[in-house]
Order: sequence, then C-alpha cells, then structure tokens
Amino acid sequence: MKWMHAGAIWLMAAFPAAAQFDSAEQVKPILQMIKPQWVSLREFNGQDLLYFTLLEVYRCGLDQIRYVINDGKPSVWETPPCESDETFSEIPADRLPYATFKLGAVDQVRIELTYDDGTVETETYTRAAIMQ
Repeated sequence: MKWMHAGAIWLMAAFPAAAQFDSAEQVKPILQMIKPQWVSLREFNGQDLLYFTLLEVYRCGLDQIRYVINDGKPSVWETPPCESDETFSEIPADRLPYATFKLGAVDQVRIELTYDDGTVETETYTRAAIMQ
C-alpha cells in the first residue's frame, strides 16, 4: 500500500497524466496553491503524528524540507529518492510519512522548503490549523 493524501489524489486528477513534477518550476506553483496542507497533525495512540505526505509527493522539485517544532532546533525531513519515470513521486510502501512526538507536544510548526532552483519558502502553522 502506498500513502496518498486526499489533496494529492485530487491534484493527480486535475493535471494531465503526461506531466512530470520533478523541478521547482513545476512543483512550486502547486505547493504554493496547497500551502495550508503542507503538513497535518493527528493525535494517535498517545502521540502527535506530524504528516509530511504532500511534501513527499512533490519532493522531486525540492532540495530540502526543514521543520521546527515550537521554538526548537531545526530538523531536516529526509525524503526517499525521486523516481524519474513517475508522474508523481509515490511514497514507498515501507515508509511512514510522519514524525512522532509526545502527545500534545506540537503547538506550532514552521516548515522551510528549499526548491531545487535555490529559492526558499516558509510557512508557520498552529496546532489548531493543521489538526486532523
């Protein structure tokens, strides 16, 4: 089973199957359009799960995904390699597209995307804004 976010499924239907999303030029407009959904948060099994699903789907136009929880230190969200023969970069079946934290620990998340053209874009989310 491969992970797909509902927004990613909608976008796959909205764009031609022949399109490749493997550079900043191609993914930046999409990521800007779906900025409110870059990450989501879910409480599950006594933990906070911070999902990076959409960013993983569009990772081929990104050089780096960094995140900061609350006022902590920046961390890098490591992604799997891009598959050049895929229209969208599916998340491998054995990969979990989320980070785990102590329940209630995530009050705020800052995401910083570095595109493969060197541009950087950031967004900050409150817990309430990304809670699923």
